[in-house]
Amino acid sequence: MYTYKMQQVPPNISIESKGQKGNEAASYLETVVNEQARDGWEFHRVDPIGVQVRPGCLASLFGHKTEQSTYYVITFRRLAE
Repeated sequence: MYTYKMQQVPPNISIESKGQKGNEAASYLETVVNEQARDGWEFHRVDPIGVQVRPGCLASLFGHKTEQSTYYVITFRRLAE
């Protein structure tokens, strides 16, 4: 049996153009995974999760439609105690 922990990845990672190396997303994930590993969490996987945001009553009156967004979540696990 495992206990699971999820952490949402921010939609954008900001970097300075002069420091760009092309591996920023991998570097970000590596940092997050290593931080969690220090607390005993094992990296399990990354999953996309679709979210629909429906407009409220007033927004609907002004013609706003349901918006679809995709987020990414990192899943960690460790043996249950």
